[in-house]
Amino acid sequence: MLAVTSPTGKLGGAVLDALLTHTLVSPSELVVCTSSSPTSPKFSRLHSASIPIRHADFDNPTSLSTAFTNCTKLFLVSTPRVTMDFNNAPLWSGREAHHRAAIDAAVSAGVKHIYYTSLAFGRPSKAAVMRAHIRTEDYLESLSARDITYTVIREGLYNETWPLYFGYYFGLKDEQRTEVLVCGDGEISWTAIEDLGFVTAKIITAPLEQWRNKTLYLSQARTASLKDIADMVSKARGEEEVKVKVVGRKEYEDFYVGMGTERDAVEWWSSTYEALEDGECEIRDQTLESILKEAGRSPKAIEDTVREMMT
Repeated sequence: MLAVTSPTGKLGGAVLDALLTHTLVSPSELVVCTSSSPTSPKFSRLHSASIPIRHADFDNPTSLSTAFTNCTKLFLVSTPRVTMDFNNAPLWSGREAHHRAAIDAAVSAGVKHIYYTSLAFGRPSKAAVMRAHIRTEDYLESLSARDITYTVIREGLYNETWPLYFGYYFGLKDEQRTEVLVCGDGEISWTAIEDLGFVTAKIITAPLEQWRNKTLYLSQARTASLKDIADMVSKARGEEEVKVKVVGRKEYEDFYVGMGTERDAVEWWSSTYEALEDGECEIRDQTLESILKEAGRSPKAIEDTVREMMT
């Protein structure tokens, strides 16, 4: 029995959709775990297929143990509550605290294998966003003495998140800025959420021995820097050219705090650009493209996503 978390999140939802659309797992072998109400109308597709939906709350370990009962495998999507990581959160105070709670609950419920979604940065990494992920990976690896196995899936940076990296460019077509401040640049193996969802679904339903105790990166090989993103945005706007300006980290932080972004969030995020400068997000793992090719698919280009989001 496979337990799947975060069914309404971007990645978790894409994985669940791929599992059901491509019939990669029998409904009788699937349990969906959510912090939302299991009776919510948004789960109508699951209700129609008689797929069990169980309440699971990271802040309530008992709910987690109950949700994972009778499951042998767990697909654990990392928690999005990034505020837990701010201000250099010490060990077991950041998001890894939620992940450990889920892992411990799964082990106590009899789960033998855990698939965990990490991010496609380096290890070690200069990016603060990776701190909780690496701590969670370390904890999973430590469980081998208890005969618990794992697969760490380092998901590529989503195509759809380019505005975050591109100077909080969330206004998209309504943005007035023609110069975007960042504090570093580098090649990024952008990958669409739909592609990640499909390939991740294939991995968590493959024979267990294929990915047991392995860490893999899911990213397309083709890369684009933030300067390249600026060119794509300029083309989509069809107006005045949009350019990237690389500044120092403090100037970057002060600028976006001045624009209204919370300082703790900006200071946590700014280290990401050091990782980009070091080439951490230029991925050369062929796993994603190989699995897509077997299915007769090719990865969605970042240009297509930028154009769609800008128009």
